[in-house]
Amino acid sequence: MTEELDKFKHLFNRLEVPAKTTLLQEGEISKTMFFIEKGCLRTWINNDGVDITTQFFFEGDRVSSIESFMTDQPSLYGIESLEPCILQTISQQDFQNVLADLPEIKEEMHKHLLRRFLNSQKTFYSYLKNNPQKRYAELIEEHPHIIQRIPQHYIASYLGITPVSLSRIRNRR
Repeated sequence: MTEELDKFKHLFNRLEVPAKTTLLQEGEISKTMFFIEKGCLRTWINNDGVDITTQFFFEGDRVSSIESFMTDQPSLYGIESLEPCILQTISQQDFQNVLADLPEIKEEMHKHLLRRFLNSQKTFYSYLKNNPQKRYAELIEEHPHIIQRIPQHYIASYLGITPVSLSRIRNRR
């Protein structure tokens, strides 16, 4: 949490959740933002009964279905804990009040959204341009902590391949 937000720590609630806890279902309206103190979260979509992981989040990250959180529209994805987590949560209304009271937090939020958009765009183009082996190599190079902490079947899902294909790619390295 940033120093500016420390002024508003009374608005935050501590939440401890075990691994495999669904914090937001796809299609629900996001009313909570999560600040990760400890643990890992993932976002995912359901495609005809198959979970597809779209992002991973770790200590220091803030997570919500930001599109839903800011617009009151149904979320396009779910949020789930992959590890036991300690989270600080803030409600949608309290967060809106903080944004109204602190222009620097609003500016930080805009920068965060821009970074998230650029990362999503980079991932999207990687899916279009690169084969799974190249995507895995990029993941190792840019986010080695993911390889160390995330179960292989979630990494395979994130890369758009089966766990068997990921195993073959890993064995070639």
